[in-house]
This record gives sequence, C-alpha cells and structure tokens, in this order.
Amino acid sequence: MNEYSPAHIKETAMPLGARQPGEEDKDSTEIADEACARAPIGLLAELTHRCPLQCPYCSNPVELERVNTELTTEEWQSVMRQAAELGILQIHLSGGEPTARRDLVDIVKTAADAGLYTNLITAAVLLKREQLEQLKEAGLDHVQISIQDSDARPENADRIGGYKGGSAKKKIVAGWVRELGMPLTINAPIHRHNVDNVEGIINYAVELGADRVEIAHVQYYAWALKNRAALMPTREQFNVAAKIVEKAREDLKGIIVIDSVVPDYYAKYPKPCMGGWGRGIINVTPSGRVLPCHAAESITGLEFDNVKDKPLAEVWLEGEAFQKYRGTDWMKEPCRSCSRREIDYGGCRCQAFALTGDAANTDPACSLSPVHAQWAKVAEVESHETPPEFIYRRPGGAGPKPSAQKKPVPSDA
Repeated sequence: MNEYSPAHIKETAMPLGARQPGEEDKDSTEIADEACARAPIGLLAELTHRCPLQCPYCSNPVELERVNTELTTEEWQSVMRQAAELGILQIHLSGGEPTARRDLVDIVKTAADAGLYTNLITAAVLLKREQLEQLKEAGLDHVQISIQDSDARPENADRIGGYKGGSAKKKIVAGWVRELGMPLTINAPIHRHNVDNVEGIINYAVELGADRVEIAHVQYYAWALKNRAALMPTREQFNVAAKIVEKAREDLKGIIVIDSVVPDYYAKYPKPCMGGWGRGIINVTPSGRVLPCHAAESITGLEFDNVKDKPLAEVWLEGEAFQKYRGTDWMKEPCRSCSRREIDYGGCRCQAFALTGDAANTDPACSLSPVHAQWAKVAEVESHETPPEFIYRRPGGAGPKPSAQKKPVPSDA
C-alpha cells in the first residue's frame, strides 16, 4: 500500500559526505558517532509488501518482495536500535500493510525503548482495537491512515482501493485512534477520480478529529506509472483543488494542519527528492535493502547494501547508492549551473530515469528540462481523454475485492 512519505517530514540541514582521508580504519561505533552529526531525520521501514488493498497508484516497486525474504523480528529490532544510534529521530512503519506483521508490537516496543518517535502508516482495514491498544501500550506515538475518498462516497473509495468495506473500516479505526488519545494524520492521494471532492476530504479529516491531512497528488512512478492515463487530473481540476486547499488552510487554521503535494506534471519546478537524495530520509525494504528513497530500486544499475551485511550508519555514510546522487557534483546541465540546484537538487532521480533513461538528467517536471514541454503535453492529452480501467496488481482486479472480515461495527476488537 505504501503511500507517500509523510509530507511533514522535513529534510535535515546537516552536511553530508563520505569519510575524510585517514578515516578508513574506523570501526562501526566510530562510524555511528560520525554519522550522528549528519544523520537523516527519519527512517521509512517497509516492514512488508503484503497488502489487502490494490490501489492503482501504489508507490511500492512493480516487483514486490516476497514474504519469505522479509527481515525477521530480531533483524528489524536491530534496525531500530541502529537507527537510534545513528541519530535518527522518527521511524515510519509502512509497507505494504505493516499490520500484516504479527510481530509489529515487538518492533514498535523496541523502537520506542530506543527513544524513537514511531508513526504507523496504515490502510487500517486489518486493524483490530485490541491490537491498536497493544501498539499504544508498546509506545506507538502516531497513526497515519490512508483514505481513497470521503465517507460520503464509500463506493468510490472502495473501488479505488479495490477493497469492499474498506472505507467504513477506516472510519471506525480513526475513531479508535482518537478515543485512545493518539495523534492522527489522514493521507489522501489525489487523482482524477477524487480531485472533485478535495473539500469533502478535508472536511472529513476534520470530522475524524485528525490533527493533519495530507492532500497528496499522485506521483507517477512504480505502479502509478502504469495507471497514469487512468489517474491524471486536468490542469484545470488541479488549479481548482489548489485554491480549495489554500482557502481551507485559512478557514481551518488552528483546527487542522493541511499539507499539499502538487502533481509534478503541472509544476514549474520539481520537488527536492526526499529533501535531496541521501539528505534527510533513509528507507529500508522488507528484505533489508537500504535505499535513498522508496522508489530508488527502479533505477537499474544502482547497487544497494543490505542491513544484514553492513551497519546502517556505514550504508548511510558510504553506500554507493547514497553517494551516487548526493549533493550537486553529479549534476549535468542545466542543473549544474542553476541557482536552484541546492533547493530542488535536480528533482526526482527515479522520475528522470523512468522518463529519460538517465537518472542524472534534469527531472522532466522542471520547466528547464529539454523534454519538459513534451512531458507536460502527455498530461494534457491523457487527462482530457476518457480514462481507461485501472490496472490492479492482482489478476481479475477490475472491482473491489470482498473483505475477508465481517461487516465492521464499532465494537469490533
């Protein structure tokens, strides 16, 4: 299900780089001490790629990692302790669907005991109240629930997520989160099938008692790229939605925080990839591969280290994949001489690779890219055509999959 990394996670302002000359013989403890001065602020832990939903904009890789390759409980607990030693502050427990892991409570407890702020990113449809209570008791700090539309349009929400009854269950779980006194964020990926209801989605988040709502326009890589023609809103729809978001920010100031992620295809300049490649976020896949961003595996030719083989701090500081596009030395023109090179860092490396074949090229989202006009035209054309059917991950997924659970009721445990 992996939604996007929380929009409220900011990049670190700390400098980054490899070891200096003469540091080759440092042991792992010294490496960790060195890394604390330049640590990422957050770690996205993809505990599993298993997920009951089949959202057409899923940002997990096209080839999912199988359950028999997932890190063990002890290995994930080691990642949590290493993250704390590295100086990481926040752990975002994601997937797939992280609640599919039976050892989630143990992992959360280890992270909390290590002093990490823990955020559960969940589709919520598998959660039971007893499990949520156990997670809170273990030290879970925050819950982020993804929704596909407001509760006023449950059929549309269930169709998008491919899970019958999902919308109703999400509402129930959001209620449990607030009853337990936990902070709640609502994440709403936006596309042509719900962009007309942005105001309703924001109001729904307020109704749920959320502290924050993320209006996150879909980013078109991984599985979402397969569904781009089905998901792309028109520029006019985006502009209307943007105005609604800005008005809501004023009207709801002090009530809810509203974050917004704009669609790249209608932007003048690209977003800094994860706050800059290898600057603020580190990602660990279900099998333990350590990535600069959750889509980095889409760039062929990059070598990714594994936490089974190397300490997390060593990978962060010296990993080939992290060094490849860290900073600005790797840049080609027009990025190399651009005044924005340390603002957006050339944009998204994965998108540059997917659409130009070279990850070192300027992100086509940038108006300075030589292929920007051609790239933007694709959005204009596809968004005005009749949308094709969604391509779901599972064969035969032309409609919502029946829930394996009985119809949810507020007393469900």
